[in-house]
Amino acid sequence: MSVKASALIFLLQVFGQSWSQNRPRPNIVMVMSDAFDGRLTFGPGSKFVQLPFVNYLRELGATFLNAYTNSPICCPSRAAMWSGQFVHLTQSWNNYKCLDANATTWMDLLEANGYVTKMMGKLDYTSGGHSVSNRVEAWTRDVPFLLRQEGRPVTKLVGNMSTVRIMGTDWENADKAAQWIHQRAASSEQPFALYLGLNLPHPYKTESLGSTAGGSTFLTSPYWLEKVSSELITVPKWLPLAALHPVDYYTTYTKNCTGSFTEEEVRRIRAFYYAMCAEADALLGQVIAALREIRLLGNTVVIFTADHGELAMEHRQFYKMSMYEGSSHVPLLIMGPGLKSGMQVNQLVSLVDLYPTVLGEEVELFWTCSVFISFLCLWPAQIRCQVKK
Repeated sequence: MSVKASALIFLLQVFGQSWSQNRPRPNIVMVMSDAFDGRLTFGPGSKFVQLPFVNYLRELGATFLNAYTNSPICCPSRAAMWSGQFVHLTQSWNNYKCLDANATTWMDLLEANGYVTKMMGKLDYTSGGHSVSNRVEAWTRDVPFLLRQEGRPVTKLVGNMSTVRIMGTDWENADKAAQWIHQRAASSEQPFALYLGLNLPHPYKTESLGSTAGGSTFLTSPYWLEKVSSELITVPKWLPLAALHPVDYYTTYTKNCTGSFTEEEVRRIRAFYYAMCAEADALLGQVIAALREIRLLGNTVVIFTADHGELAMEHRQFYKMSMYEGSSHVPLLIMGPGLKSGMQVNQLVSLVDLYPTVLGEEVELFWTCSVFISFLCLWPAQIRCQVKK
């Protein structure tokens, strides 16, 4: 069976009905979190923490069980997602080198085809947003010094059972997104595309280490910690330091994880991380609620994903920066008109697939990859993708 034929069969499975030529184009809303472990959105992982709005998308849309980042680092991952190009084409190898500021994104193409567009919150896909050390520190493994070592991963509990808004910047941006949705609906009949980028559940900077420190503090409140099923949290098994691959040892050392950790410390870090995911889920809920309030949810494609995952002390590491499952597996849930409810999709996909998915009918796409990647296109009756072998 040809690749294209396989893709068409997949589309027939996913969509309950085809789009007609005269049906209004849907609105598109994407919420991208930072460092959200995709395994928490289905199966056993979904039992660790309450994620009601992720569950809402899962029940009414499609959950992709094998969605992965193209690079487990913030900026290169986002560069791939926004451009639809793999990392070897963007040549974004670290957080210093990403896309040029004038690079064309799928949002630009939607705007050129009649969509009203808005981007809010964390973007982080263009070059220059990170320090120069990010450019060279990846190449210093074989010399006897380090440019920077992360802070040791720690937890911090703030507030009380009434403390809900921990990541203030994310809540402020979510409020602005909801307000923009209301204003857009009242002022224009054009379809719109909205992107909201979250900082959560990325660890916070450790203040005692200064302004240039990376994020090594897992911070939450009792309100969110109550959403976590602490009794289910396990302590990952670690190899002895002497048995680690040299690259793993280097990464563990740069992340300040070669010291001793008690089992309670590890459980606490993991619990706090899950609590931060619960807060990110609530921010997704702000957007869904705004769409529901003005009765646009039925004609809006809602996408939830992340740039990469979080190891949360698996493999004796936190953060990302490896292709281990916790670091590379991202959430991908899509809900929209014409999409069957409760779908679980096993096909292997990655963030570059969001480019043709979002564009759908809007642009004729020419790809140099060897596989037909537009498995997710939201307008199967009208898609015009071509593949160059």
